[in-house]
Amino acid sequence: MTAPAAADLHWAQELLQTLRAEIGQALIGQQAVVDQVLAALSAAGHVLIEGVPGLGKTLLVRALATSVAARFARIQFTADLMPSDVTGHALYNLREERFEIRRGPVFCHFLLADEINRAPAKTQAALLEVMQEGQVTIEGESFPLPPPFMTLATQNPIEHEGTYPLPEAQLDRFLLKIQMDYPTPEEEAALVRAVTEGRVGDTLDVSRVRTVADVAAVSRLQQITAGLALDEAVLDYAVRLVIATRTTPGFAYGAGPRGGIALIRAARAQALLNNRDFVTPDDVKTIAKPALRHRLTLAAEYEMEGAQVDEVLEDLLHRVAAPRV
Repeated sequence: MTAPAAADLHWAQELLQTLRAEIGQALIGQQAVVDQVLAALSAAGHVLIEGVPGLGKTLLVRALATSVAARFARIQFTADLMPSDVTGHALYNLREERFEIRRGPVFCHFLLADEINRAPAKTQAALLEVMQEGQVTIEGESFPLPPPFMTLATQNPIEHEGTYPLPEAQLDRFLLKIQMDYPTPEEEAALVRAVTEGRVGDTLDVSRVRTVADVAAVSRLQQITAGLALDEAVLDYAVRLVIATRTTPGFAYGAGPRGGIALIRAARAQALLNNRDFVTPDDVKTIAKPALRHRLTLAAEYEMEGAQVDEVLEDLLHRVAAPRV
């Protein structure tokens, strides 16, 4: 792939900074989370956002969809949600004596899958095809989704009653797993002030977010990201990190080859966010946890001791030597 021109790089970097600023009009703080979502957008990947209720996960997705003139849909995943509620179904038209295809909410550009782990495996599998293939099959007929298509799924890490853990095959389809933590005291004070001053209720407010891009701009951004320069030593470093997860005692199962692919795709986007036209080992390190944490399984003895995947992964990042480029 030909390296992007300087003018294209400048345009892409300016667009990312503008999107970051517009999302900031609605979501206070959480800058690392915003950057990771923008990295996934640039790398044409899906994201799983994990955090307790009330941190602004839905607000973040709505702000992103508002900043880009694109079709947005939200599905509230529940235990009785059927695959056809996600993808659509065929309906018989008695008057015309033929079947008609009723397209489901996945026929959009940005799909918010709220509390995805509350749906049963069959419904999760229907979404898996959409994420993997970029198409929907209804009554044996395939319908491609309009590009770009991005799934932003959320789940609550502390509430397990009535939930269905996502299978490894579906977790692997997410480019990044983003952990959303509590805001800092300063950010929380600013948030409370913004929501309570002169407003009734606590409804999601994205009225200050401007539309600054369209789907064509997003597709162009993704093409530019994919063409960023990548030194062979940085590629080798990312692969060594992924291979090391398979031999580290703390992990029962390491990341597969798709982990390395995701790491490089996300590292390219991270470099663009950092206003560079080439990928550095630091870009790989920065995005390693979101790109790999959901592809790793802790060893039983580490899990019994209360260890976390990120802790073992952090130790791994310190042990695997990074190249100097």
